[in-house]
Amino acid sequence: MPCGFRGDERHDCTCTGAKVRAYLSKLSGPLLDRIDLQVEVPAVPYKDLKAEAGRVDSASMRARVLGARSVQAERFKGTRLRTNSELSGKALGVFCPVGEEGHRFLELANDRLGLSARAHTRILRMARTIADLDQSPDIRVEHLAEAINYRSLDRKA
Repeated sequence: MPCGFRGDERHDCTCTGAKVRAYLSKLSGPLLDRIDLQVEVPAVPYKDLKAEAGRVDSASMRARVLGARSVQAERFKGTRLRTNSELSGKALGVFCPVGEEGHRFLELANDRLGLSARAHTRILRMARTIADLDQSPDIRVEHLAEAINYRSLDRKA
């Protein structure tokens, strides 16, 4: 069992690289592939918990989500699809075009991170959703980068 301080700025991790890899290997690749959001959440100092700056209130977030859902409803009108999470196969290519720059970015990410086909699909769906939240009709490289950052456990140890 690891010490629990990996990535903590206030405490030193005492684990060896081999110990961390052994612990993370308990989660199989195929299982991780099925988890859309994989993020490490660091400890937050109390003063930051109390700070109001930079917070998004629930009403604002709700409005953004409803806006994104409205965009999806319009996009999928006349299909059996309702949300981006249902995209796969040919529909993924139709509804998640990334352009030439996006393809180059994804190729680089795949080469560096060794992403599986399933992870690639989840990244495209997540990027489509991030673009929808931004009210962007196009999936841009910044959307792809954010989606890839939500796949922290895909990174090679």
